[in-house]
Amino acid sequence: MSGCALHTVAGIIIGVMLLRRVGAGLGVGLGMGAGAAGIGWFYSSVLLDTSARPVFPERVLAVADGAITLTASRLTTQPGTWGLRWASDHESGLAVLGPVAGESKHEVVRPLIGGDRPEPGSAAVLDAGPYDPDPAARGLAFENVDVPGPLGSYPAWFVPADGDTWAVLVHGRGGARREALRILPALHALGLQQLVISYRNDVDAPASPDGYYHLGDTEWEDVEAAVRFAVERGARRIVLFGWSMGGAVTGAFLDRSADAARVAAVVWDAPLVDWRATLRQQARNRRLPPGFSPLASAVTSRRIGIDFNRFDLVRNPPAVRPPTLVVHSAGDTAVPVSASRALAAASGDLGWPMRYLEVPLVEHTASWNADPAAYEQEVTSFLAEVLDGRPEGGAGTMGV
Repeated sequence: MSGCALHTVAGIIIGVMLLRRVGAGLGVGLGMGAGAAGIGWFYSSVLLDTSARPVFPERVLAVADGAITLTASRLTTQPGTWGLRWASDHESGLAVLGPVAGESKHEVVRPLIGGDRPEPGSAAVLDAGPYDPDPAARGLAFENVDVPGPLGSYPAWFVPADGDTWAVLVHGRGGARREALRILPALHALGLQQLVISYRNDVDAPASPDGYYHLGDTEWEDVEAAVRFAVERGARRIVLFGWSMGGAVTGAFLDRSADAARVAAVVWDAPLVDWRATLRQQARNRRLPPGFSPLASAVTSRRIGIDFNRFDLVRNPPAVRPPTLVVHSAGDTAVPVSASRALAAASGDLGWPMRYLEVPLVEHTASWNADPAAYEQEVTSFLAEVLDGRPEGGAGTMGV
């Protein structure tokens, strides 16, 4: 999940932000004697809330000699290539930072390799999406197109190529299309036409009728509209690429859409393949009582009509199961890596051709950031093999 400075932020921060807001609200709720039901309602409201409240937890300490010094934290010391986003009353910006060049107990130094230059003292956030604002930032020609869908017109980027296989790219909860900018050049080099879509409740896209996220339970219809848009323009095969909740959205598409058979391959990055497991992890992160997560799930189910059993893909795999690459990081605190491991382990029994790649250390949806070249090689080799008709499967790890 990535996004614009004043609207949404990277998926890694969405997860952290969600937990902080739950923790803060929980304290208020307990102090007011709201009780378990009120806490469950509050957490459900946070989960379904479509508004964005950016958080800038880091501090720029110094900018000099082509490097930026930040306050050291678990996030700022992550390996690889990152964006650094900041905003103040006077300015906002996005810089591209390289791997850690120096580190102490309180400070971390990273090279400034592109983008804007922050002022010392700026509040900032490490952003998994280091590029703005559209595919031109990656040197790619593109068109702004409108995809007709069930709620109206959905803005999308179309990145043309020569082939008749289209990739439909789907961001995660609270994210934006810019999440896909990291992978576009690698997919373009494969000859894939690319459609980077929006879905309901995105900026400039139609709102859902009740104003809530439906966690994939209705958003899949917007993916279906995008696939039909591609087919009408000559797509013979479809590749689905989804980040975080984009996994839940595309998984629901594979289970429910009459167009699912058109999908030749799937790539999921930190996918949400078990909503209950994700809610349990986020409750544990905040040291909430064990019974809290089932309560919040029950409240959410009543509010939006979602059946969370359908989003446990080990027990309820989608009706259509194309060859799938799942990439997940062991350091993910937002969406549990254990759910992806379980799905990969069960894939043989499910009749689901699957390759699993686990990346160490980094946070949610940041596997590309850890080692862009290695990540792109894994993705493109998988897709080349599947689209050329060769068998695919297995598991592995990617170093950083």
